[in-house]
Amino acid sequence: MIQKSFVMMKPDAVQRRLMGKILSRFEEKGLQIVAVKLMQIDEELAKTHYGEHAEKPFFPGLVEYITSSPALAMVIEGEEAITTIRKLVGATNPLEADLGTIRGDYGMDTGRNIIHASDSPASAEREIGLFFDEDEICDYQIVDNNLIYE
Repeated sequence: MIQKSFVMMKPDAVQRRLMGKILSRFEEKGLQIVAVKLMQIDEELAKTHYGEHAEKPFFPGLVEYITSSPALAMVIEGEEAITTIRKLVGATNPLEADLGTIRGDYGMDTGRNIIHASDSPASAEREIGLFFDEDEICDYQIVDNNLIYE
């Protein structure tokens, strides 16, 4: 099933100049980038995006961190994209993430774990709606789809 997922390279990925390397992993896997924007996330959007953590002690620091520098927001599409992306991203704690995953290769600390990826179709839909207008998402076919999917 073709799905869209929301992915965000966090400020640490942007500041460490890892955007190109990380983006290439999704493309090399065969996933399709259908929307992307470098943006400065404001406090309101950060609090809405991470609202499920509002009562947790790390919430204020998370909001401060995610608003500290630009982030790269993306919509990525592909067959079972949500599961595929989560596997590419790796465990939330980079020290528990397998080598070869984005967090396993580039992260050292849960609080600076490089990347966010939607964990379900419902969260993907909600997060995409927070960061992108419908007209910002491109609908196009990549020419090598027949080489990626049966």
